[in-house]
Amino acid sequence: MTRSSGERARLATVAVFAIAMAWVEAACVYYLRVMVDRIDPYQANPLPLRGAIGYVELGREAATLVMLATLGMLAGRTRHARLGYMAIAFGVWDIFYYLFLRMMSGWPASLFDWDILFLLPLPWWGPVIAPVLIALLMIVGGTLATRPAFSGPASSFARTLWRFQAVGIGLALYVFMADACAAVYHGLDVRTIVPAAFNWPMYGVAFALMAAPVVQSAWHMGARRHALPGEARAMSNGA
Repeated sequence: MTRSSGERARLATVAVFAIAMAWVEAACVYYLRVMVDRIDPYQANPLPLRGAIGYVELGREAATLVMLATLGMLAGRTRHARLGYMAIAFGVWDIFYYLFLRMMSGWPASLFDWDILFLLPLPWWGPVIAPVLIALLMIVGGTLATRPAFSGPASSFARTLWRFQAVGIGLALYVFMADACAAVYHGLDVRTIVPAAFNWPMYGVAFALMAAPVVQSAWHMGARRHALPGEARAMSNGA
């Protein structure tokens, strides 16, 4: 089913905003890393707390999430579409953030370079490719959710897959924050912890669980489109 010109324009606007936001984010992070001598964050104390810098950075990250959620609310007309546009914006922003950081600083040199991905509620660590793959999944899933034909889970099987996705999100968050959680449990300063290994098997399970409802939705929408009579399909394609 093709999109109307208005929907295509809305999607393009969301993508352009996310790309521009990625440049601003990358520039802020670049300035900060130069200031604290941490172009490559994979070292102890990746964000030295000089004055209020650490707390300002936490506020900036929270503000980023608010901006992405607000963009989704403004772009979408339904609950699914709002979540979809937010997911698209998040994915585009995340991918271009790393592209722009590479342009500005030469880092990351590889998709397997480690990054401190987020600081709330605890530091997230992982190779760059891990969040990039999730960002790509968010773009695909968000794009499906903004299609007029998307109606959410229509069967008990589909609803189960969406519950599995919630489990996958929780697993992914645990993989990213496992070392920080262990540091808190042992009473250590989370800023001094530099993970040595990434739990790829658990990440793979988490990614599969997150991807399952996206794959099912794509298959269901495709099957329903091919099942439409010719006249109804033509009218749907013009939507």
